[in-house]
Amino acid sequence: MKVLVLGSGGREHALVWKLKQSESLRQIFCIPGNAGIADSAQTYQIALQDFKKISDFIIEKQINLTIVGPEQPLVEGIVDYLQSLKLAVFGPTKVAAQLEGSKVFAKNFMKKYRIPTARFEKFSEYEKALKFLKKYKDSRVVIKADGLAAGKGSIVCQNIAAAQTAIKEIMYDRIFAEAGDQVVVEEFMEGEEASLFVITDGKDYVVLSPAQDFKRALDGDLGKNTGGMGSYAPTPVLSQKLQDRAIKEVVEPVLAGLQSEGIEYRGVLYCGLMLTLDGPKVVEFNCRFGDPETQVVLPLLQSDLLGICQATSQQTLGNIKLKLAAQRAVCVVAASGGYPDAYEKGKVISGLDQLDPEIMVFHAGTVRQGSQYLTNGGRVLGVAAAAGDLRQALEAVYWNMRRIHFAGIYYRTDIAKRAI
Repeated sequence: MKVLVLGSGGREHALVWKLKQSESLRQIFCIPGNAGIADSAQTYQIALQDFKKISDFIIEKQINLTIVGPEQPLVEGIVDYLQSLKLAVFGPTKVAAQLEGSKVFAKNFMKKYRIPTARFEKFSEYEKALKFLKKYKDSRVVIKADGLAAGKGSIVCQNIAAAQTAIKEIMYDRIFAEAGDQVVVEEFMEGEEASLFVITDGKDYVVLSPAQDFKRALDGDLGKNTGGMGSYAPTPVLSQKLQDRAIKEVVEPVLAGLQSEGIEYRGVLYCGLMLTLDGPKVVEFNCRFGDPETQVVLPLLQSDLLGICQATSQQTLGNIKLKLAAQRAVCVVAASGGYPDAYEKGKVISGLDQLDPEIMVFHAGTVRQGSQYLTNGGRVLGVAAAAGDLRQALEAVYWNMRRIHFAGIYYRTDIAKRAI
């Protein structure tokens, strides 16, 4: 088979890495890719919003399946566009992707189908949102931009003054542009967070290893929200009993609700869960693989990813029996100094040729210049390892992380350590 992966981050590098292991794969392409992906796939510089050029490329190269990595093209309807041309694609349609693309849509959907989540109110007017906060009884509250905000649109506020500032920044200062046309004011939930990944063809589904990611920039879950500074899987906080409950109370009602609405969902359904005293509750849905969770979930997948994606596209997922490795995987992100705020690009990356052979390096913000890799983004690399236990995987990652260098490099030193 010829396969095309759309995207340019660490998630897409992990997808390419895993797809390359399939015996069915004949050739793999990536648009636009990055320097690391270019070592494993043929990369082409086409804008992800240019659906026409992408479809022309698919037809020209006779690609059998396209796998969409990031959320933006999914929310903008690339799956609908490719399907209209009878081109096979892995990912949900535009209306299905609203589960991630609109917090208001997702919250209304959960309310309608009685899926456990935090209590909420939605606002499209700045003054009404502020007025509501003045009467809010709890001191802590979560403010969410309605639309996509690169994983940074959810702001946890420790008091009402901070919540008022968050609403001003989102709705008035427009820090997330049109994503802040509406906001959701949500009750603060106590508990551990976990990421549950399900692949579904609209009828059947398979469940991947549950993971936990770390959004805050600094050790101790301090600092600003980022796209993710590290992850590990499987997470012990989501026991088998809790996972079974989440599937029964969240996953299956979501899929049944989508069917009831006449919405066909094929692809990844990510359920971001808060494990409260009352049980698992939904923090958010994503309509694609997470980043950096993919970098630990896929190394634990023993089944053929390409076969799973193809079966999802063809709605034959019920024929797949999933196999997961009895290991633990960890990924730590090396970021540019200043991220998630302003940072410099073009720093030479060294030490990648000195890593142990079992270490997996997934490029995110990198570019190649001659024989050198240079930084080209906020999150630069994800360094990952899988081992028989979590402590071994952690030691391997951090031992090798110390061999990597570029000017301004920083990374969290406490990823997954509380799980030990």
